[in-house]
Amino acid sequence: MNSLRGLLQKEVFHILRDRRTLAVVVLMPVVQVILFGFAIRTDVKDIRLAIVDPRPDHVTLEIRNRLEASEAFRTVAVVPRTGDLEGLFQRGAAQEAVVFEPGFAERLDRGFPARLQIIVDATEPNTASTRQNYTQAVIRAYERERGATTQPVSIVTQGRMRFNPTSESAHLFVPGLMAFVLTIISALMTAISLTREKETGTMEALLVSPLRPWQIIVGKVVPYLAIGFVSVLLVIVEARLVFGVPLRGSMILLLTEGLLYILVSLSLGMLISSRTSSQRVAMMGAMIGTMLPTMLLSGFIFPIESMPKILQWVSHIIPARWFVEIARSIMLKGVGLEFLWSQSLVLLGMALVLLVMSTRSFHIRLE
Repeated sequence: MNSLRGLLQKEVFHILRDRRTLAVVVLMPVVQVILFGFAIRTDVKDIRLAIVDPRPDHVTLEIRNRLEASEAFRTVAVVPRTGDLEGLFQRGAAQEAVVFEPGFAERLDRGFPARLQIIVDATEPNTASTRQNYTQAVIRAYERERGATTQPVSIVTQGRMRFNPTSESAHLFVPGLMAFVLTIISALMTAISLTREKETGTMEALLVSPLRPWQIIVGKVVPYLAIGFVSVLLVIVEARLVFGVPLRGSMILLLTEGLLYILVSLSLGMLISSRTSSQRVAMMGAMIGTMLPTMLLSGFIFPIESMPKILQWVSHIIPARWFVEIARSIMLKGVGLEFLWSQSLVLLGMALVLLVMSTRSFHIRLE
């Protein structure tokens, strides 16, 4: 019993002495509850809606007003031709489009059915079905109200799923899994392995060697960069052969973006390792700083539009959010750098900032 009591006292003493470990242990459950509680949402809000109305009339304007009055929709564009929708969908400006046929009100007034097409971006198939159902509910409500006050009307709706016509869920998850796997390999493993070297004294020997901090960083980053690149190739092969996920865009562009994301994750892992003193703290810090945000705030599983505004703002500093958007756009939409340059610049800026911070941290340790 005395030995057990001594062991317990020693462990408690170590935990209390290491304030960073204690802070991480206390804060981790709080952060998890907050993130899971606010991020896990199945409702759909703030749908970016485009309207194709070749000849606006009183009926199309009334339906448009009803859609805009709903909290679920936000009209981003009103265009006269369906050809104008391609760019809106490819760059993600629109998630859904409602297309009215010409002479919509005239056909209803004459007692003929009027046709309306609902086009949905189905890169997120479950969310796409919900968006389509919301739109149809508004149309049916208008149809019932007009039929109760005047003559019955018939609006024929036709649905179309863009980029994922069969609504395969694998098309949603596999590109996001690429970001999750790369996060584990790059950020988590780097943080743990470098912290282990500090615990064994290997890192201190490097810091007092003639090598400069940037040379140490290059030496530590390049092997994991190679491992991450091989992982990207394997994930793409598995996505195509096992899950049947298409690759409609450039393979070279996807690999380049993958390398850029690996560099961001490696830099983040090195920064975590430079600010922690033990593998336990590094592992917890990497989980809170990389894995949880990648799962919850990247759009990998849950749509960002459904989250509270504060989490939507926070998601902008999560590297995985931008890479998931890039991977889905290249694989499912087939878009090129002309539509993805802004997301690529964000990742490049994150990589530069994190590399500078990591290098400065090594300078501080060297001093």
